[in-house]
Amino acid sequence: MKRLPLLMCAMAWVLLAVPMADAQMPNSLVGGSRFNPPPPPPLPQPKIEAPVVPKMDAPLSYDYRPAPQPSFSDRIARCLDEGAAAGLRPSRRAAYSRSCANQ
Repeated sequence: MKRLPLLMCAMAWVLLAVPMADAQMPNSLVGGSRFNPPPPPPLPQPKIEAPVVPKMDAPLSYDYRPAPQPSFSDRIARCLDEGAAAGLRPSRRAAYSRSCANQ
């Protein structure tokens, strides 16, 4: 006799617990909401290339381009530093830096 009410309670609990457990599932597992934006497309596969290995007996290649000239502001800064190191006053330093940078 005691088994029948116990069995009925267990069946009722299972019937009530399944919909509650289903209601707690995230939308992505159940199919998602129609208001969610579509997922982005997958990224392309990266290119994998072996690095270029220099050869032991290859001739050396030299760069014959001339060295880049320093800018005018770089020359002014260098000349101001030289004038300050030489102990020139600020007014003399300005004249020195102008003539030095324009050479």
